[in-house]
Amino acid sequence: MITTRFAPSPTGFLHIGGARTALFSFAYAKKNNGKFILRIEDTDTERSTQESVDSILNAMSWLGLSIDEGPYYQTKRMARYQFFIQKLLDHNLAYYCYCSKEELESMREEQKNRGQKPKYDRRCLYHPIKKDGVPPVVRFNNPESGVVSWNDLVKGSIQIDNKELDDLIIARSDGTPTYNFCVVIDDLDMKVTHVIRGDDHINNTPRQINILKSLGANIPVYAHIPMILRDDGQKMSKRKDAVSVMQYKEMGILPEALLNYLARLCWGHGDDEIFNLNQFIEWFDLSNVSNSPARFDVKKLLWVNSEHLKGKSNSELVKLITPFLEDRGIDITMQPQIAQVVNLVRNRADNLVSMANECVYFYQPLTHKEEEINKFLTPNAIDILNKFGDGLINIDWDLDNIKCYIKNFCSEHGLHMRDIGIPLRLKLCGTTQTPSLDSIVYLLGKNEVLKRIQRNL
Repeated sequence: MITTRFAPSPTGFLHIGGARTALFSFAYAKKNNGKFILRIEDTDTERSTQESVDSILNAMSWLGLSIDEGPYYQTKRMARYQFFIQKLLDHNLAYYCYCSKEELESMREEQKNRGQKPKYDRRCLYHPIKKDGVPPVVRFNNPESGVVSWNDLVKGSIQIDNKELDDLIIARSDGTPTYNFCVVIDDLDMKVTHVIRGDDHINNTPRQINILKSLGANIPVYAHIPMILRDDGQKMSKRKDAVSVMQYKEMGILPEALLNYLARLCWGHGDDEIFNLNQFIEWFDLSNVSNSPARFDVKKLLWVNSEHLKGKSNSELVKLITPFLEDRGIDITMQPQIAQVVNLVRNRADNLVSMANECVYFYQPLTHKEEEINKFLTPNAIDILNKFGDGLINIDWDLDNIKCYIKNFCSEHGLHMRDIGIPLRLKLCGTTQTPSLDSIVYLLGKNEVLKRIQRNL
């Protein structure tokens, strides 16, 4: 059975790069009727937190990337790692190293001076000297000759000379296993057949393959996918960019839209731009993943999001924007009916936050900008609005009647539409950017319109 895994480190939130890796791993497993595993690599106990674990789990749940097994935690598997470390030691496939930090630094400095690549010179393998009171690390006895090669499903054929590789530390002086060793044992035990991960892990792969070979284990198929860069080609940063998955939820992005957009970063299916998760699973193949870095374009993401919003029913949109309205203190049980408001504004927003903002002024008028008051709400404009309100009192409250009244009012007073439209929008909504004026007047209701026209600014 094809088995993939997603193995984040709980030292922070789920990054969008990690989300794409999870998506590709998930899709490949589902496409092949396989298994998708979640593994929490929490051996960095100083930086790992339960808050980060919860954040990762929440993000995976929000995205809809359901797991078949897990989450497994490395900190609960220490006995298993120790078993294999001892096994390697017993078969001379690993050895104790007593070298101090100062010795290692001196060794590297001498190698640099000789024009050599700095690497451990294996002195503790050839001439082991136990030092009282100095707890040793354990190093993997890497092959001295030959090459490590694999056919990467994204990068193609890769070959590394074993002479280029160091004798990797697989256990620290306190006995805790290191990242590269834990990963190998986890993949072995969990029968992972395909490792899909970022290409920043390529340097780890030959080391992990050699450890797997030393244990007589099957070697997984590897696929290293390119990084996601900013739209200017620079590396994304926490300071400048929204890199946490849950930040996009807060921005009003739909999970299916974010997955849709992430899928298109380094992968494509002809000219198809908008699709759902099931379609992606059906179409996905690692052979279609590009080898070049992707660029994250927020404008394109918002366009993708707007297309997914268009596919939602009114009732779905009401449910989606309700939390954003409640955060603004809006009671959606008040008039006008929220479903009618959403139907009016739905095509004016490319995210749920903007859509919620478009709904707010139906329930509470926005604060005016002073420059707009001075520019548009002149004494003459106020006089016109008062006359407009007086005429509204006696009409039957119907959308067609309101539309005719506005048209006739402009004609009778020699006004252009903007002469009444801009100041009336400011009075009613607090902004000049709104849907059609007749629809706003109708939905607000006669009493609310008259009250807002008369409000003191």
